[in-house]
Amino acid sequence: MPKIPPVLYQSPGFTFTQSTATMVLFALLMLLVAIAMIRNDDDTAQPLATGAAKTNDIVKLILIGILIGLVTGLLCAGGGFLVIPALVLILKIPMKEAVGTSLLIVALNSLIGFTGDLGHVAIDWRFLISITLIAVAGIFVGGFLANKIDGEKLKKAFGCFVLLMGVFFW
Repeated sequence: MPKIPPVLYQSPGFTFTQSTATMVLFALLMLLVAIAMIRNDDDTAQPLATGAAKTNDIVKLILIGILIGLVTGLLCAGGGFLVIPALVLILKIPMKEAVGTSLLIVALNSLIGFTGDLGHVAIDWRFLISITLIAVAGIFVGGFLANKIDGEKLKKAFGCFVLLMGVFFW
């Protein structure tokens, strides 16, 4: 991002900045992801192989990981909302498993970032512990609700939520 100039286009009365471009690209990506999650009903494709993964599946996983990393780095956005659609739409992993996998990835990334900042950044421990306790409570509530909600309905609800956020950012 430092290589992209702060002002991309300027004319009398209109300025198109790097941050505006980032938000527009982020909103477009969210809208595309949302539409794909809402419309996709193709459950006929085979999911990733269980047990010994096929070489093709591993290559697919690596390419998806690189693509999500690039988009995340370019748009300065968390990859969590990209990981779930990639797992569900491309790799055909059931929605509930995709959510759990995404949460594990986000948790590991957060832990790595947190430990990297220890000793370099002042940490408000009271705030951190408060947010952590709220998140843990959310995990228990989410785990309870997950047993009551059908995975396909959850997929559509996730798509609708991302659509609303994309429209908001637009």
